[in-house]
Amino acid sequence: MPDRTTWWTASRRDHLVGYAFVAPQLLGSLLFVFLPLGLVLYYSLHEWNVLADTFEFVGGENYRQLLADPNVPKVLGATALFSVGLVVFNLSLAMLLAVLLNQRLRGTVVFRTLFFSPVVVSLVAWTIVWGFLLQSNGGVNALLQTVGVEGPNWLRTGTGAMVSVIGVQVFKNVGLNMVLFLAALQGVPKELYEAARMDGAGAWTRFARITLPMISPTVLLTSIITVAGSLQVFAQIAVLTQGGPGTSTTVLVYYLYQQAFQFHHFGYGATLSVLLFVIVLALTVLQWRMRRRWVFLEA
Repeated sequence: MPDRTTWWTASRRDHLVGYAFVAPQLLGSLLFVFLPLGLVLYYSLHEWNVLADTFEFVGGENYRQLLADPNVPKVLGATALFSVGLVVFNLSLAMLLAVLLNQRLRGTVVFRTLFFSPVVVSLVAWTIVWGFLLQSNGGVNALLQTVGVEGPNWLRTGTGAMVSVIGVQVFKNVGLNMVLFLAALQGVPKELYEAARMDGAGAWTRFARITLPMISPTVLLTSIITVAGSLQVFAQIAVLTQGGPGTSTTVLVYYLYQQAFQFHHFGYGATLSVLLFVIVLALTVLQWRMRRRWVFLEA
């Protein structure tokens, strides 16, 4: 019989402690990530009619329908337009606010709180309020009338609806990226700026040659989070435009919801979920692999 003290070594104790610490996260990932992914793949190979109480295996029929669906190119186009607009304006505005609030000026704490406060506000409440403000007789057009501008019906025109949805989402989450950029900016050594000033470098040169390279890991993080989040937007579309006018704001997640929960095509909805997963995964991997080209100190 083996000696218990010989088997129960310090190395084994360390391994068991490590497994105990990662077990909750591992169990959560299995139950709430990998199991749902497996079920979505399984459902995408079936046609599930809840009303008729039928569940039939159809193989690749849902994927053939995906390739032949005339609405899919329009939906992907709207999704790409929304994602690009959100990512560009969100990151640009967050960077600008972070740079401004990083200055040693009076009242910066108040403005930091003001810009971050929408992040903690309920998403649905935030969207409903903006829905009232963006109506033809809402607060936005009333503000424009004070300067002699006749505002459009923002949520009933294709371009206006997309701009409105992007704007609402930008102002909702820009504070989060702002705080991340601000934390990164405060970690940049001041000696680098002092040396650059002594060499005659201007403000833009210091920003491009010192600030951006030093905070590039944070830029990578925020870009991955923002791109992934932009592809999963739902509540804003559902509350503000319901995908309209026409399909101008019908992004992929909302189209998935329509197919699965409005038209009860659960198999096809699962297939659209697989498409969304592939797109998010591909873009995340692409950004991660490109980090070697523009992230500072990445080999």
